[in-house]
Amino acid sequence: MEIRQLKPEEFESNLTLSEYAFQYRVSAEARINKKEKFKPERVWGVFEEGELKAGLTLLPLEVHIQDRIVSMGGIAGVATWPENRRQGYVATLLKHILQVMNENGQSLSMLHPFLIPFYRRFGWEVYCEYKKYTIPVEKFPVKTEIEGSVRRDAADLETLDQLYNRFAARYNGTLKRSMEWWKESVLDEDMHHCLFISDEGEPEGYVLYKLEKRELVIDEFVYLNEKARRGLWTFLANHDSMITGASLKLVPSDDILPFLLPDPRIHQENYPYFMARIVNAQAFIESFIFNKQPEVRKYTLYIKDEHAPWNDGSWALTVNTDGTASLVRSGAAEGQTDLSCSIGTLTILLMGYKRPQELARYGSLTGDPEALKWLEEIVPHAETALIDFF
Repeated sequence: MEIRQLKPEEFESNLTLSEYAFQYRVSAEARINKKEKFKPERVWGVFEEGELKAGLTLLPLEVHIQDRIVSMGGIAGVATWPENRRQGYVATLLKHILQVMNENGQSLSMLHPFLIPFYRRFGWEVYCEYKKYTIPVEKFPVKTEIEGSVRRDAADLETLDQLYNRFAARYNGTLKRSMEWWKESVLDEDMHHCLFISDEGEPEGYVLYKLEKRELVIDEFVYLNEKARRGLWTFLANHDSMITGASLKLVPSDDILPFLLPDPRIHQENYPYFMARIVNAQAFIESFIFNKQPEVRKYTLYIKDEHAPWNDGSWALTVNTDGTASLVRSGAAEGQTDLSCSIGTLTILLMGYKRPQELARYGSLTGDPEALKWLEEIVPHAETALIDFF
């Protein structure tokens, strides 16, 4: 068995595997375009006697965590042939990729799971949800007098990116977009946008949307304040003679739009979305900022991580008065530490998806009551979100 990055001439075998695994077909014209953009150094494969058995793409991405940018390994396109399934190829590849990400200094990894229980076995855990709304036009937010203006299809990409970054920084786990990402993965030729400008001339929000079959399909609704939200909705509501309703997808889970509607009884759905995994616990924690406290405190923590031995075992967690922390190897045996959890639980705890006491209540986090109380106090409250896909 050989694990390595693909070579340029292996583009066709990789695409053929992806087409079969994900049940799609690339046209001859699109195939040429994909080949020109193919980055073989990002694609890893498992080979037997020169034949590609399984593969995945490792994307060098960045995400917002605590209003700072963290290097993240995005895993996409995990695929194998049906005759090669349950033979350990994907498992071997995932373990190898964890080592690669650790060596690359990517302290966090994220992926969209085809099957959540499968990836939980390897330490990834659901870290965010999204809402989806379907709103008939008669239940749209009430039109208001706009204190500002809305410009349609007139914003430059830099302005959209600046607004997105200010919005994304509210959450943990949102993507830091490059200009290439905007062009290749966010915008397309059928998409419209509208930009809200305040009376002072400041951009304060935007919407990315399409008009399809008399429906507004809203891909992104980004606003920095209530004035911008109302102004953008008034613009959308002015399509009332053209549409029967609107659908909004990938809405952050803390959104309260239904409550703000005149009639909140609209169709609403809630979906578990992406999974995340701390790749290097020491690096992640030592760059994390906990809540300030009156004195330095130290507890021992046991991390269960059978697929990343550099994380697995007991640690001494020290949190300083300013919220900075250190994580140092400890000699304590399993069962003798103050706190204990899996790497997946640690990930969602620090990202803010679930609270320590909540995790302890259901047995995902165990430990001394005093240590659990301390953890509840020092871990900042946060919201998680992702409005991208890879």
